[in-house]
Amino acid sequence: MSKKWTNWAGNQSSHPQSWIRPQNIAEIVAAVQDASAQGQRVKVVGSGHSFTAAAVAQDVLIEMTHMTRVLAGPDENGIVEFEAGMTLSAVNEYLFHQGRALENLGDIAYQTIAGAISTGTHGTGENIGGLAQQVVGLTLVDGVGNTVVIDENNPLLHFVRVGVGAVGIIAHVKIRTVPKFALHVKEKPMRLSYVLENLEDLASRNDHFEFFWIPHTKWALTKQNNRTDSPLQPLPPFKKWWQKSFMENTAFGLVCQLGKLFPSLVPRLATALPGSGSTSYVDESFRVFASERRVKFVEMEYAIPREHCRAAVEDIERVIAEKNYKVSFPVEVRLTAPDNNVLSTAHARQSAYVAVHMFKGCDYLPYFSSVAEIMAKYSGRPHWGKMHFLTHQELSVLYPRWNEFLEVRDQLDPMRTFHNGYLEQVFGK
Repeated sequence: MSKKWTNWAGNQSSHPQSWIRPQNIAEIVAAVQDASAQGQRVKVVGSGHSFTAAAVAQDVLIEMTHMTRVLAGPDENGIVEFEAGMTLSAVNEYLFHQGRALENLGDIAYQTIAGAISTGTHGTGENIGGLAQQVVGLTLVDGVGNTVVIDENNPLLHFVRVGVGAVGIIAHVKIRTVPKFALHVKEKPMRLSYVLENLEDLASRNDHFEFFWIPHTKWALTKQNNRTDSPLQPLPPFKKWWQKSFMENTAFGLVCQLGKLFPSLVPRLATALPGSGSTSYVDESFRVFASERRVKFVEMEYAIPREHCRAAVEDIERVIAEKNYKVSFPVEVRLTAPDNNVLSTAHARQSAYVAVHMFKGCDYLPYFSSVAEIMAKYSGRPHWGKMHFLTHQELSVLYPRWNEFLEVRDQLDPMRTFHNGYLEQVFGK
């Protein structure tokens, strides 16, 4: 049997016939041309942090492990070009030493830059778009092995930045950076009712605001991050270890394990999570945005119009109580600006992202199905890298330029070299 590929969460796997680790774009071109000539399908994997089957390869798997070089920059406009297999953590470290930073990030940095862009990875901040919105150019290999260079003046950029692996293999990424900056962090528990009643105010007076509601309680953990010129005051080493490593990973993992073994304990265990105090510190932006994640889980996340956020969270609170779901993971809520990427979940609308998780090995289907029904009420668009149940029939009505994207796909991958079962589900044949 061929070597097995498995994603981070362990819920997706495959045994590809061929496993290729290209050193450069020429080797990607050769692999695609060869596969296309033989009628084989090609998929690319990065760090495996998507929960969907978007990267599952049956024929040819291309792993971007060796495509991790900085190609150019930063130039006078702060633009840097990376090979697409570079992880966000490596990007952040390189930029920091150049006095630069990414304007916004998601809450983990394990993904490759190409994978994060392709699935619409986002952070939080009502005036800031997702990671793909910072991309000003891409070099792709299309479905017949042509190299396609797309700059910010090319309308195709709006189609391929969030391409879900359907329109080409991203080989190089040009991304706009900003001067490095620090964030003043305030983390504190608040009553969920207070957060929902004051959400607009909390979002508008913070550069980055998010909250984590703890199911089975009335509490939410809030994070208020704001740009500052104040001197750095990072958490002391022991306090950082205690809060970020031990409490958020080791202790939380034990709570999840207990909840998995004894589900009836979950509501009581949940009361240990909110804490009673607040934390304040100042640190470099990339060290604040991304967090350590050692406890494994599966996740579903939807983007909904911002105005429906309160109702959606209250609906989730109600369905957990009514159906007696035992949920040990917080419900995460973040806010972003609209953007112009055709398949971005925030395309053309101010968005709230609502994410639900279940501990690895627990039965997520009933809970996720109930949440999906709630999100459908509010025209929810599922995150492309996270679990969902929608097909192209439902998705096509959620995106105003859906048919234009399908035309671009026909143009860049006419033979469906990059097709797989997941892409058939979400885009059709």
